[in-house]
Amino acid sequence: MRVFVLAAVAAICAVPAMADLKKVDDQGQFVQLVKGKTLTRPLIKLTVTPDGRIEGRGARWDVEGTWSWKDGYFCRDLFWGGDALGYNCQEVRATADGRIKFTSDRGAGDSAMFRLR
Repeated sequence: MRVFVLAAVAAICAVPAMADLKKVDDQGQFVQLVKGKTLTRPLIKLTVTPDGRIEGRGARWDVEGTWSWKDGYFCRDLFWGGDALGYNCQEVRATADGRIKFTSDRGAGDSAMFRLR
C-alpha cells in the first residue's frame, strides 16, 4: 500500500523542464543546497543533514536513513515505516528557484522532485 501511495504522489507532481535543472556535481554544493532546509512534496517532508542523516515523514510513516556522496552521486540507505528501501546512488539536479530532483540508479531510474523550504 505504501509503495502505491508513493507512486501516486510522484505521478501527480509536476516536473520542470530539464533546461531549468542543473546537475549537482559535488558534496559541498549539495550540502549548501539542503543545509537547514526541509525537502517537501505532497505527503512527504524530509531533512537531509550535512552529517549524513536523513529524517522525516512520508505519508503516515517515519523515514530515516543515512547518505554519503560517491563519485558525483547522492548515495542513500533508507528506511520508510521500518521497511528497508535499500541502498541507491542518485543523480541530483537543482533549480535556482528552490527545487531539487533525485533520479535513482545514477540518473537512469525513477525521479522525485522536492521543494527546498
